[in-house]
Amino acid sequence: MAAERLSMEKIRLARDRLVGIARRTPLDYSTTFSKVTGNSVYLKLENMQKTGSFKIRGAYNKVMSLGKAERDLGVIAASAGNHAQGVAYAAAVAGIRCTVVMPAGAPISKVVATQGYGAEVILAGGGYDEAYRLARKLQGKSGAVFVHGFNDPDVIAGQATIALELLEELPGVEAVLVPAGGGGLLAGIAFALKEIKPSVRVIGVQAGGAPAMHCSYKEGRLHKVKGAGTFADGIAVQEPGKNTFALIKRYVDEFAVVDDEEIASAILMLLERAKIVVEGAGAVGLAALIHKKIALENVKTAVILSGGNIDVNILSIIIERGLAKTGRYVRLRTILTDRPGSLLKLLSVVAEARANVISVSHDRIKQGIPLKQAEVELSLETRNKEHIEQVIACLAAAGYMPEIFS
Repeated sequence: MAAERLSMEKIRLARDRLVGIARRTPLDYSTTFSKVTGNSVYLKLENMQKTGSFKIRGAYNKVMSLGKAERDLGVIAASAGNHAQGVAYAAAVAGIRCTVVMPAGAPISKVVATQGYGAEVILAGGGYDEAYRLARKLQGKSGAVFVHGFNDPDVIAGQATIALELLEELPGVEAVLVPAGGGGLLAGIAFALKEIKPSVRVIGVQAGGAPAMHCSYKEGRLHKVKGAGTFADGIAVQEPGKNTFALIKRYVDEFAVVDDEEIASAILMLLERAKIVVEGAGAVGLAALIHKKIALENVKTAVILSGGNIDVNILSIIIERGLAKTGRYVRLRTILTDRPGSLLKLLSVVAEARANVISVSHDRIKQGIPLKQAEVELSLETRNKEHIEQVIACLAAAGYMPEIFS
């Protein structure tokens, strides 16, 4: 059992190994999120960790625990991106060969970063679980040491070093929210926290599209979900590990589940209000706190922001959808007469309504548009939903028939 193979001695050894490799990431008190949630909120910024996530801790500890014969064989891993970068970096430092199997749909930025550390990257169809199966098959042929992303005591011990830092920086912490996929981070942090300060409330958080560990926790046995439908790729795991589950079942107090819209909202709030960039997996803890998935009030709460390796295309969509949801961005479509000055007149009405034009599309040849008329699409920056209604009312008063479209 992992609980028997994991110890505070191993965790402290991992901390010693990580000196000069992993950063001691900041623990930042957030006035904004404290007010929003009614708690004293501290953000543990693992998104600022080397390689962009906490994964370097466990990966490096595992690689450094290998003997010479094992190192000579090299290492292989399966990962959606963050563990891949951690293993690749650790292997580069150790000067050993590294192969990583990643899902074909893994963010390009994570694939490129992993290759940049010197690893050979092989892409597999499907998600993490397909990548894992291929990596195991290749490992059987090559004899390389498999560095599991979560179900390994040395990896778990490395992730647990976060708990040591947290308790040193915030000895009065009362609750800790931790993202969970396969469970390595949650298992390690929960074990260390409960061993040192049993009164701390440890809360695991999962994405609703990949709730395998949450379901396992509720049922008291390992549960595999059929699909992993979430943009939080770092925790999109269909089947949790046996070792991590054994620890989580024993040391974690409760679970919360958040959907992708709630995760995206937390990402946008972190970006706009705190100037912090996190990926989907890194935002689930804060999403649970903001959206009241956990009953916490006036509690000194730490939230683990586990990673910041978000694809810029995903971030762009989150920003645009978030602005639209709050009424600060809108796309309107209307028809006008196709003659000189018509577009200028339309834009003058928009300007008088105090909306800022981001882009204009003018189409006179679209199917269904009568001759001598044109369809105009406007992307506008607005103040709020009431302002959008004012803009539409001004356009209607000027003789246009605007409609909102997505």
